Amino acid sequence: MLNTELLTEKSLTQKPLSNVPSNLKEIPGECCTNTTRRGFLLGKYTLLSLLFLSILALRAGAGVLVAPTVVFISDKGRTGRITVQNPTDKPQEVTVFFSFGLPTSDSLGNVTVRLSDSSVTDPNSALGWVKAFPRKMVLQPNSSQVVRFRARPPKDLPEGEYWSRVVVRSQDGETSLPAPTEEGAITTKLNMIMQTAIMLKYRKGNLTPQLELTETSATIEGEKVSVMVAMKTNSNCSYVGTLACRLLDASDKEISHTSVQLAVYRQLTRRLELPLTDGDFTRPYHVEIGISTSGRKDIPAEDILPGNDLSRALAVQ
Repeated sequence: MLNTELLTEKSLTQKPLSNVPSNLKEIPGECCTNTTRRGFLLGKYTLLSLLFLSILALRAGAGVLVAPTVVFISDKGRTGRITVQNPTDKPQEVTVFFSFGLPTSDSLGNVTVRLSDSSVTDPNSALGWVKAFPRKMVLQPNSSQVVRFRARPPKDLPEGEYWSRVVVRSQDGETSLPAPTEEGAITTKLNMIMQTAIMLKYRKGNLTPQLELTETSATIEGEKVSVMVAMKTNSNCSYVGTLACRLLDASDKEISHTSVQLAVYRQLTRRLELPLTDGDFTRPYHVEIGISTSGRKDIPAEDILPGNDLSRALAVQ
């Protein structure tokens, strides 16, 4: 997914990146990331700033690393922490702030997270009462910094789970603007800005995740079987676990299998693809679906809320 936006500015002053696209792709660990490259095109009368979103830049090793990918705070301690590390050979300017965004899906099962930091009315939002210390820093090459969080929830807060996104934005701390090589010439300078948004969860009281399957289907599409799984939660907390699928033939011989990490906050649809591999398989085919809060390796076991297990068998259409 590539989103390009062209802006015209009257000066070289960097403005807040409020116009950076906030539609972020979900990646494992309930973490979402985007990367923006700010390009300065310097001419005689104009300056053009080119912003574009590219998840591929993350694979190039740009920006800082953040761990863990989910922050858990409870009403018993009300504190949490992350570590921000600069693995590059340049200083990184880092800003930490909060936003709100839950994984949502379209009819095709594509999952995205759209962030918002204003006019948030969600009853489970923790915006406004969780603070970060420090909020701004400069990380030297190969150094790290601990960022601490403090929750000050309302006194009458009901039992449940409350959410916010911790957004960590980084860019090179040493940048310089190019100068024209000759009158009227245009030169280019790219400054990469990476933004990572991890989930923060504040938990109060006794929480038991409950998930319900609302709609499922399995359809042959060329050389694969497409499985659609629609789910919703029936509790006051998120359901975090794994979703596994097995493609079987008429004699229950396994043809292929796959699994994904799962995080359902209210409603979500996931699409999985099972290859139709070569072999001595007999029709009709069927799919077995299994969902459980166990099996996650990216989150400590003590932070996983045990919930109900689900299973379903589907005929392949």
